[in-house]
Parts: sequence; C-alpha cells; structure tokens
Amino acid sequence: MSGIDKLKNKAQELSGEGKERVGEATGDRDLQAEGANDKAAGNLKQAGEKVKDVFK
Repeated sequence: MSGIDKLKNKAQELSGEGKERVGEATGDRDLQAEGANDKAAGNLKQAGEKVKDVFK
C-alpha cells in the first residue's frame, strides 16, 4: 500500500467520523449518515489495499 493512498483513506475515514459526530451533536441525520458512509468507504478502501499488498 502506498503511503499516499494510506493517508488519503485515513483522512476520508477521519473526515467521515467528524461529520458523523457533528451530525449527532446538531441532530442533522443527513450529515450523520454522510459521515457514516465516508467512514465506511475509507475503511473499505484500506481493507482493499491490504488485500492487494498480500498478493504482491
């Protein structure tokens, strides 16, 4: 996994977590859902990169 990809995925995950928390605090369910989706996408991308690393 390249370092840049790893950082991008982690940034997406952290951004999603932030959105999710702000959504919870403000009662904005749309923002909360968007954050959860971003966080899940970041996690999924990281898992995919790890699988690619195993097969190198």
